[in-house]
Amino acid sequence: MTTTLLRTADELHARARAGRRVVVMTMGALHEGHATLVRTAREHAGPDGEVVVTVFVNPLQFGKGEDLDRYPRTLDADLKIAEQAGADVVFAPSVDEVYPGGEPQVRISAGPMGERLEGAVRPGHFDGMLTVVAKLLHLTRPDTALFGQKDAQQLALIRRMVRDLNFGTDIVGVPTVREADGLALSSRNRYLSPQERRTALALSQALFAGRDRHAAQEALRARAREVPATHARAEALSAIGESRAAADAHAVAKAVPGPGGPASIRAAARLVLDDAARLDPPLALDYLALVDPSDFTDVDEDFTGEAVLAVAARVGTTRLIDNIPLAFGTLGAAS
Repeated sequence: MTTTLLRTADELHARARAGRRVVVMTMGALHEGHATLVRTAREHAGPDGEVVVTVFVNPLQFGKGEDLDRYPRTLDADLKIAEQAGADVVFAPSVDEVYPGGEPQVRISAGPMGERLEGAVRPGHFDGMLTVVAKLLHLTRPDTALFGQKDAQQLALIRRMVRDLNFGTDIVGVPTVREADGLALSSRNRYLSPQERRTALALSQALFAGRDRHAAQEALRARAREVPATHARAEALSAIGESRAAADAHAVAKAVPGPGGPASIRAAARLVLDDAARLDPPLALDYLALVDPSDFTDVDEDFTGEAVLAVAARVGTTRLIDNIPLAFGTLGAAS
């Protein structure tokens, strides 16, 4: 397959369409995470459909002091990766093509969800992100658009925008792709020195610690439903063998059947991050949160359903984010 490079929406609109058009939006500097998105898009499009990869570094998403000028631009390499993954088209418009009248005076507002977590750290970021996603949806006219779950808050906001404003595009989330040691793939990983990369592993390690604590709690809760609320119940729960969750058998015996404790999950993750803050170089935490993905508010201790454990931190001059989904009220957790 030969991938076609297009620079204007008119060129894209002139292409004959038979099946479904599936779009993967990127800011370039493609890596295996993006390639996974493209391969998944190929599956959604089918043999008669069309996969379009957009490459556009959106200036509206970068605040003062952020890395717009430093952000990697590697279009030739991006074309090769997109082609190998099965893309039909790489749409790489100029800033003037996307914003022909200069910076748009009318923009999409991310609303209250856009002011939390990433939005609190990067004011205006999500307004700029939603504005360019809306523009690219109009310019590419896809049936389906795929986004990575690593940017969980971004994905939630895009889904909300498409639903609230009746875009008529299916939005599909694709699981995070990780290195063998757990580090989530990101275009910004290339900025990390070997020492900084070792420190950066604390992000995924903290999430996995929270996930492990959650899984142990869910197993204990399931056993609690089967054991009478007596001293024997404490002994039965302790016998599961998860030392961290079963250390205080008396407290477990008093627990009522129900969801595991979000506070305990946050604490397990925070221990890893606190240790990383003492490394050389240190990890500087922006936030650690366990939130409801529908609005990105903190979950309470009685929460049931799907949740997201999210973290953001800086290592050196590089800022990284990561998250994992968790399911409360059911055995186990998504990974």
